Amino acid sequence: MASKFDVERLKGIVVPIITPVTDAYDGKIDIARLCDQVDYVIEHGVDGILAFGSNSEFYMFDDDEMIEATRAIVERAAGRVPVFFGVGHIRTSKAVALAKRAAELNVDAVSVLTPMFIHPTEEANYHHFKAVADAIPDTMVLIYSNPGRAGYAMTRNTISRIAHDCENIVGIKDSSGDITNLQELIRLTDDIDFAVFAGKDTVVFPALCCGAVGAVCSTSNMYPELVCGIYDKFVEGDYKGSLEYQTKLNPIRLSQDAASFPAATKDMANLMGMNAGPSVLPTEPADGAALEGMKAAMRAGGYLD
Repeated sequence: MASKFDVERLKGIVVPIITPVTDAYDGKIDIARLCDQVDYVIEHGVDGILAFGSNSEFYMFDDDEMIEATRAIVERAAGRVPVFFGVGHIRTSKAVALAKRAAELNVDAVSVLTPMFIHPTEEANYHHFKAVADAIPDTMVLIYSNPGRAGYAMTRNTISRIAHDCENIVGIKDSSGDITNLQELIRLTDDIDFAVFAGKDTVVFPALCCGAVGAVCSTSNMYPELVCGIYDKFVEGDYKGSLEYQTKLNPIRLSQDAASFPAATKDMANLMGMNAGPSVLPTEPADGAALEGMKAAMRAGGYLD
């Protein structure tokens, strides 16, 4: 079933853009450096920008701060790539209110995280997502499923039901890292225009092989050519080249796991001289063996002298 929305625009490598701050304690967003990051990732090949995803530290900022920064991202992107906005509120009314404010900025889509910390029933999650979608009927909505951070996973049947019942829920970012789960989501939504993105940087190639439209990758903040190369080569039919890019990326990405989430993304960006600033407290930069492991992986990949 065809959608009235331009779902074809949802594809490729989307970067959950890092949010530079001036101070780790106060966490004031540095808009100028954020705009520099927007230019950097677009000029180096990303296909979309996600404002205030997990690696953007959405949980550290209030609504006004996120809206101000997203307005700057939309203006700097200037239509060069789609801009998505992440909503992570647990309370449905707050999620609805924030989604409506984001829609007024003319973002291309709103990504809604499954309510974290609590564990809603399947029916409660259905109602949560439907309430957000119904509040912004002219804006595309993506489900953001991140079992590792939310503490649970919605069932595939619930996701399929939401996708079929809500016209503007047109895709999902699946961060489970489970290729079987991703492939089943593709199968269950094959009869509608529904974009399935991988949410793990380490499985971009296998996800594309299964029919995913792309991936949301934090490492594309620092290594956009490498990450985008996985997608671009796959689309060109160079499957061997795509796999080689994935193989090069994985040790770098996996080295981050020894650090505190999500500090490693900014740590790597700063090691590369990108001036990303600190993570917002209480998240602290990596040190010791974790930091040295990331440096070693970056050196092996040719990204650090």
